[in-house]
Amino acid sequence: MSDTHAKDVPTLLQFMCKLGQAYIGCGEQTAQVELLLRRIASANGMVKARVVAFPSALFIFVNDGEKDHVTLIEGPLSGLRLDQIADVYTLGGMAGRGELAPRDGLKQLAAIMHKTPRFGVLGSIVGHTILTVGIAMMFMPALSNIATAACLGLVIGLIKAVVRQGALLAVPMSVIAAAVVSSLVVLASRYGYPVDPLHALIPPLITFLPGGMLTLGMLELAYGDMVSGASRLIGGFVQLVLLAFGLAAGAAIMGVTPGNMFTYADFPSITPWAFWAPWAPWAGVIVFGIGVFLHFSAPKYSLHWMLLVLLVTFATQQIATKFIGSEFSGFFGMLVATPLGYLIRFAFKGPPSMVTFLPSFWLLVPGALGLLSVKRMLSDRVAGIDGLITAVFVFASIALGTLMGASLYKGVTERFGWWQLKVGRAPRETRMRNLAAAIAKDGAEENS
Repeated sequence: MSDTHAKDVPTLLQFMCKLGQAYIGCGEQTAQVELLLRRIASANGMVKARVVAFPSALFIFVNDGEKDHVTLIEGPLSGLRLDQIADVYTLGGMAGRGELAPRDGLKQLAAIMHKTPRFGVLGSIVGHTILTVGIAMMFMPALSNIATAACLGLVIGLIKAVVRQGALLAVPMSVIAAAVVSSLVVLASRYGYPVDPLHALIPPLITFLPGGMLTLGMLELAYGDMVSGASRLIGGFVQLVLLAFGLAAGAAIMGVTPGNMFTYADFPSITPWAFWAPWAPWAGVIVFGIGVFLHFSAPKYSLHWMLLVLLVTFATQQIATKFIGSEFSGFFGMLVATPLGYLIRFAFKGPPSMVTFLPSFWLLVPGALGLLSVKRMLSDRVAGIDGLITAVFVFASIALGTLMGASLYKGVTERFGWWQLKVGRAPRETRMRNLAAAIAKDGAEENS
């Protein structure tokens, strides 16, 4: 290989490390991160690249024909917004096809990481309020419950906007948010406002729930990636415990013991309006999608695709719940959402599949089951443990649905030649072409 190319190896390694960090921040599976980075190495003539990715660290090894190069980098400290996710996957696709030099990729990636939200701070706050209302409409579409969700969603949106400006409270933000929600709900009930904690606590905290992390952990365990899967499951469970602690702390501040969180008062019976009860959850899905679009700063021209995937996923889940049960409805929801996201991406040139089916993870709300189970363990150990077991079944069904949905789409497209799903190893033809070019180049240098 030429000296010029050899000097670019450190730049390539740095680009792969930063891009790997970004992929993990997008919520991508570690096995898929490894495959995507190996494809980039192959496109840059590194045919012997090795990548090992974990949620908290990334190891990369390449050989330029003369010596080995090894580097490692820590995992991302926070997740990315939907517009950043779309840009990262677009950038990674260009690099994987050899259309982008590593040095240019580093510059573009830095610009993506420092990109400001499309709708600003106000859009983020309003979006959080709207998505909270959407979740409340799906949980219990009563007017008092929706009004409570709007107020609490606005408060938590303001807290997130303030904390985002500094790193001091970034780590305990979920505990602070849970404590604020819990104390406000207790305070409202004391002044006679018709609020039921069982339905009021979850919607404002939906963006803190680790449902995606827990489901992804189950998915990686299914793939055989024990380290990454176990670490995500432990991290997700710790997040649930911290949220439950925040809820208990907020109630304790108001003089309510954790064990009496749901029984300290005679809460009014809240029922949805009869005339809109059948269609309110469907409207809630649309409202939730609009809120996600604003709060997470989704890319342009993605709203209609997001709403399509959300509605199809919700419809599939409702049908499965009616005939099979809620524990396994998530399997069928993600069985449809995953290939639909790939189809939108590759057949209709829509946003990256992660942008369209990530909201479906949040819609299925597996984290809410886990949080309620942990919270109920403070007052009823048996009910809490039973709820956790149910939540585990939900996580497993969603993970299996995601796995089978991707496999189904890949099998169908490869069998019939439709819009090939570009996952897995770099195409064999590309790898062989790169290998042949490298061998020919080395032979020409030796002859010269």
